[in-house]
Amino acid sequence: MPRWIGIVFAVIFFVLLIGLPLARIILDLDVLAIFDSFFRSGSLVFGGGHVVLPTLETEVVESGWTTAEEFIAGYGTAQAIPGPLFTFSAYLGTVMDVGPGGIPGALIALIAIFLPSFLLVIAILPFWNRLSQATNFRAALVAVNAAVVGILAAALFDPVWTSSIKDPADFALAAAAFGLLMFWKLPSWAVVLLCAAAGVGLSLVRCTSPIIEKEVS
Repeated sequence: MPRWIGIVFAVIFFVLLIGLPLARIILDLDVLAIFDSFFRSGSLVFGGGHVVLPTLETEVVESGWTTAEEFIAGYGTAQAIPGPLFTFSAYLGTVMDVGPGGIPGALIALIAIFLPSFLLVIAILPFWNRLSQATNFRAALVAVNAAVVGILAAALFDPVWTSSIKDPADFALAAAAFGLLMFWKLPSWAVVLLCAAAGVGLSLVRCTSPIIEKEVS
């Protein structure tokens, strides 16, 4: 592939990364705000889909576009669906309170979050053979991959742990899910379904307990 193609795609990437926030401020359009938020989220992550969670939470939860409960529920459901975790963005585009919502909102969010990786892959492809042989570049990749482990741990704590584990029953359910995945080797979709059923049961118990206590008293 000619190098000029890589340069063109790199320029497009940086123009969008810098230009979208400016256009978002000037034009004040919900659709543009959504595209900018998801494009930036897709641009500033390295090491897999789970790393994007803190960035996405900042963009959509702290902005008031969706609730923390909806965010975590969608993330949990995404574990049962084949494909990359970035498809979680389609769910967010559907349920957010800004923009068109529904299928149009899902398409906007999905295209925006995947577009950076597409542009960067094409941009770096003409230079990859030379870069892959460079000792400094390979050492940098090793260091970045090591850093991703810490980022994943941080993402596990916040937003996943802080938003999901509210009491000992939640912790027990999370521990059971961990055991089913690690030791019984159940598929992730089955664990998600079992946890969803257990969550419904816990919710019913929590709702009926005050009623029973009131009747007894």
